[in-house]
Amino acid sequence: MREGLAGSRPFVSVLTSVLLATSSLAATSVALAGPCTGPGAPTTTQTKCLTAVQIPGKPLGEIDVSWVDPDRAEYYLADRSNAGIDVIDTRNLTFKRTVPGFVGAIINKTTGKINMGASGPNGVASHGRWLYAGDGDSTLHVIDLNAPTASATKQVVNTGGTTRLDKLALSTDGSLLIAVNRNEDPPFATLFTANGDHATSAVTAITRITVDETIIPAGFGLGIKSPTWEPRTQRFYVSIPMIAENPAGCNYGQLAGDVTCSGGLLVIDPTALSQPAAVIGAFDPDTNTGVLPVNDCGPFGITVGPHANLLQGCTSSAKPSNTSTLVINAVTKHFANIGGITGSNEVWFNAGDSRYYTGSNNAIGGAVLGVIDGETNLLIETVLQSSVSNSVTADARRNRIFVPQVAPVAVVGPDGDTTNVGTGICGTNNGCVAVYVHDGDEDDGDGGHTVR
Repeated sequence: MREGLAGSRPFVSVLTSVLLATSSLAATSVALAGPCTGPGAPTTTQTKCLTAVQIPGKPLGEIDVSWVDPDRAEYYLADRSNAGIDVIDTRNLTFKRTVPGFVGAIINKTTGKINMGASGPNGVASHGRWLYAGDGDSTLHVIDLNAPTASATKQVVNTGGTTRLDKLALSTDGSLLIAVNRNEDPPFATLFTANGDHATSAVTAITRITVDETIIPAGFGLGIKSPTWEPRTQRFYVSIPMIAENPAGCNYGQLAGDVTCSGGLLVIDPTALSQPAAVIGAFDPDTNTGVLPVNDCGPFGITVGPHANLLQGCTSSAKPSNTSTLVINAVTKHFANIGGITGSNEVWFNAGDSRYYTGSNNAIGGAVLGVIDGETNLLIETVLQSSVSNSVTADARRNRIFVPQVAPVAVVGPDGDTTNVGTGICGTNNGCVAVYVHDGDEDDGDGGHTVR
């Protein structure tokens, strides 16, 4: 552990023993039970399953990340199975609608598995009435949440790639947006002017951002992943799962054998970008920009917590030896590794209970929802999830945590749940969005918790 990380103390590693059943789901009694039963709904954890929201249409087999706007009391899920953005009322915990118009899940006819690089929707984020989502054809969809479903999409902006537009992030005021084309070679991000609080849509690309080829060499499938906005430093921070020479002489795919390189943190000052293209190199502490190598972490998801701390979801998908999650301070760059939790795609900080939540589908031993204290940076607990549960968000006003569950393999094919966990949580074989609460903090609406 490095000294100086705000709110840190020595870390402990919490090991979770996981027993996952893989028998046929259709005939089990758990499939006939109501929601919030089985190993994904323990009674001994602080984080408890409250209910499950069912999504109409095709069973959930292909989903990506999600987003919550507590002011609108709405949850948004990138639902590739139904080729749209599902909207859930976070106050009443009911399904509202699906905004269509996306390419959906593109399935490889030989393997039956999804072609991630061509499918959509993918990343999603919102500010006020405006929701932004990436699609599988390299386009950004701009959706007016105040408009009827049939006319909600106001712009479709092409980023010029040939593969999916993936994760994205907005500045606090909603005036700037960054979106990542992770499957391109080399990968790139696009900085946009976004709509902020305007009533009409006028999203425009400002700059295409790439990383110096000595840091992300071409030809090895290296990508960039999830971005976030940190308000104290006024920077976008983007997770890079793997970079060259971290440490020196490591294997990023140029050699036979396991990958041994860790990833990095791409720090972007949007005010310094005005030209159509920008190439960003090594980290410069004087400008607080560039690619900062991170320690023993192949990061996917990223979120902003207290004290300008950033939590990065390290995963063995990027670096096989990863066994921890990383917290790094955006100001000091001091960091610490949280033992006992890894394999996260989406991660989320809930200001309502000051806890991080991780969608750890590649956790050691099986998929879990990870719960980390935002002040001490200690792992509190893990809760079993369906085998591909990699998305998590929270409504900070109501302290409700949302974790989508996919349907079982028997229903949706090889990308489905291989356990009985999701079926027990959902109470059906169609998948669902599970709703958790923190230890009885669930209340009836808007007054009980402060949004920081």
